Amino acid sequence: MSLRFAAQSPFSRQSRNFVPRIVLPQPIRSSRRFATPVPPVIQNAAGSKGPTAMVFLNMGGPARTDEVGDFLSRLFSDGDLIPLGRLQGYLGPLLSKRRTPMIQSQYAAIGGGSPIRKWSEYQCAEMCKILDKVSPETAPHKPYVAFRYANPLTEEMYHQLFADGFGNGKGGRAVAFTQYPQYSCSTTGSSLNELWKWRHRLENKHVNETGAGTITWSVIDRWPVHAGLIEAFAQNIEAKLAEFPQERRRDVVLLFSAHSLPMSVVNRGDPYPAEVAATVYNVMQRLNFSNPYRLCWQSQVGPSAWLGPQTSTTVEQYIAKGQKDMVLIPIAFTSDHIETLYELDHEVIGESGHTETIKRVDSLNGSRVFIDALADIAKSHLESGIACSRQMGLRCPSCKSERCAETKRFFAGQQANL
Repeated sequence: MSLRFAAQSPFSRQSRNFVPRIVLPQPIRSSRRFATPVPPVIQNAAGSKGPTAMVFLNMGGPARTDEVGDFLSRLFSDGDLIPLGRLQGYLGPLLSKRRTPMIQSQYAAIGGGSPIRKWSEYQCAEMCKILDKVSPETAPHKPYVAFRYANPLTEEMYHQLFADGFGNGKGGRAVAFTQYPQYSCSTTGSSLNELWKWRHRLENKHVNETGAGTITWSVIDRWPVHAGLIEAFAQNIEAKLAEFPQERRRDVVLLFSAHSLPMSVVNRGDPYPAEVAATVYNVMQRLNFSNPYRLCWQSQVGPSAWLGPQTSTTVEQYIAKGQKDMVLIPIAFTSDHIETLYELDHEVIGESGHTETIKRVDSLNGSRVFIDALADIAKSHLESGIACSRQMGLRCPSCKSERCAETKRFFAGQQANL
């Protein structure tokens, strides 16, 4: 198998057309298994920087309706995601118990469970195949998924690392690769806090004070304007706009929808709204600002103030103004899950009364452009020798979380080990 490498980044902005650096044959998709067992790796080939564990971090989702209760219990107990203050321990379980039947019915409506694990495992495995070819010095690259609220949980992932020959006195390198392109303390921050917690619980008892033999971690903590991500979104938007009659196409309103945040988190200084807006602007720039557009927010929970306007309200209000041609774009999600398949498809579009003229852009899922982008981001990170971005080291102005401070210090401190 031959590979062709361009002189510049495969996601160069010098041309409007996307030219991938890596040319690989298309995979056969007929009977794909998403969790193929991989033999344990061996630490550490002479002259090599590998093997490398590539760990995708995400929220996750229940694979079956009987997992919904545990999923919601973890979610509402996480003060990083839904801050309930001193009553978190009481209100979290209460809210999860009250909402479980309704959420179970929603998952039943989309096939009985979330497809996010299937897509996450597929995307990570395909990315690792590319990395083995374009970054042989850090190969083999072994794919892992660590979800915050659903299986496989971070603890489970960490035990799998041990079983595969990482840590436990054997050392090795792992990269925590957030699958939230835009950083938020509520999402990526929460996942990294969880990773830090389990690293200290599971590894500290096996090593001496120097940390010798522990896994060396680095973090890809945000990538909101990577050209490959922008190209993948833009191509999917163009494909959806092509479904409208040509005479109406230019007037279709593009509604970029991202998961909302409590205003208490926004006002604390969380960078998420700005980074989502940066993604939107770059996508529109790639589209030559072909259509009018707005950014709106979905998935508000509870009575407190959240970042708006809400996606559902935005659609209703545009319909009331006579605007019925709209395309919804899930701009902060990298694969389908309940927020796309139920909230946008069933609730927002399905209840709009205009299902023929209000459409949703396909999620990135198995997009080859997107998977090539993931590989490019990972390869650049591996080559950089940087433990995490400088932006990650900056706490929110009003942050008072000591756990957040410890997590940031830990990952920044891994720099000396790379």
